[in-house]
Amino acid sequence: MTSSKKIESDPNAILACTVCRDVQNFDLLIVDMEEVMGEQWGDLGFDDALQFFDQPEAASLEFIALAIDDFDEDDPEILKRVVIAAKEKGIKTLLIAEDVTPSLLHQLLRMGADEFIPYPPPSGELLEVVETLRSKPEEVAAATSPALAEPETAKVELAKSAPKRHGVIIATHGLAGGTGSTTLATNLAWELAASGKGKAPSVCLLDFDLQFGSVSTFLDLPRRDAVYELLSDTESMDSESFGQALQKFEDKLNVLTAPTDMLPLDLIASEDVDRILEMASHHFDFVIVDMPSTVVQWTETVLTQAHVYFAMLEIDMRSAQNAMRMKRALQAEDLPYDKLRYVLNRAPKFTDLTGKARVKRMSESLDISIDIHLPDGGKQVMQSSDHGQPLAQLAGKNPLRKEIAKLAQSLLDLDEDNTKAA
Repeated sequence: MTSSKKIESDPNAILACTVCRDVQNFDLLIVDMEEVMGEQWGDLGFDDALQFFDQPEAASLEFIALAIDDFDEDDPEILKRVVIAAKEKGIKTLLIAEDVTPSLLHQLLRMGADEFIPYPPPSGELLEVVETLRSKPEEVAAATSPALAEPETAKVELAKSAPKRHGVIIATHGLAGGTGSTTLATNLAWELAASGKGKAPSVCLLDFDLQFGSVSTFLDLPRRDAVYELLSDTESMDSESFGQALQKFEDKLNVLTAPTDMLPLDLIASEDVDRILEMASHHFDFVIVDMPSTVVQWTETVLTQAHVYFAMLEIDMRSAQNAMRMKRALQAEDLPYDKLRYVLNRAPKFTDLTGKARVKRMSESLDISIDIHLPDGGKQVMQSSDHGQPLAQLAGKNPLRKEIAKLAQSLLDLDEDNTKAA
């Protein structure tokens, strides 16, 4: 690439290009590119970009903004070729993605993409990322060196002699796929940990979905081998080994992610789960457990130990049928099904009388009480998880975030009342 001085001396040099199927689908990106790059940027299609990289004019390119949406997932290979070709030419790649699966984003980042921004981009985000991309190579290398990256994965120090806390255990269980169990668990844990009133409680978030757990994705945390080592030998677990498997998020929330590899759910037994919950509740005020949607042998253990067991559902037939199956299964085994607190995700709005009538009929036909109604958070929920940030950080005014914050505050108030009564 040409030097910065040469580029600055040539006002006609093209410093950046958007690469997409149709740039008109990303009108807000056009506005941001004009604000940040002035007239020193262009637009290319995917095939055109591959040809342009070999032209002399491409020598001045600082970065490309690869803008993609769900329609581009039909041909991921062309996207990978663009990222790889840009990397070979020393051109940095900024991903701009809308409605794209985390799997594709992960693949493109592994191929060499440098940064990611959800679409529509947050205000000022493009300028900030471009400044980061323009950082000197040695500064970027220093920022990503193992020595400086180590604090992200450093073990959590847990004192062996700490007084027992008898932490409150709260579980979330999706009664059907996509009902928002991980979204509730992650954001509820963060709201509790970031509570601004007085001293915030200590919170531990456990991802017990050993196969498809995505708490690490929701919080942008790496999966670590220490988790598998902990789960495979809980008999020898102590405060130190438990702390080594945990990670800190924003220095407030302690997280046990799912293992690196997909593991059978029967890798752990009821005794293992009991030990982990006992250890976590010993060290933390609140323990949030994100459960797999599958009912396994140790589901009973979590249900018995939990103070509150949130069962997530939606207004659809699959949720209704699964809620009935869950209730019957617990009753047949004489388990405490009354601990279940049903949470309706994507609940109808206040003015949706038809939707509210459906909820009432569903509740009556199942003979259950749907205690909590969570509104639809829209695209910002997916953007939050893709960006690895809780809703409170990315979209503080989101209606779903507000309801989860209220739920967290009610749990804090209840715990405070119980503590005073004791």
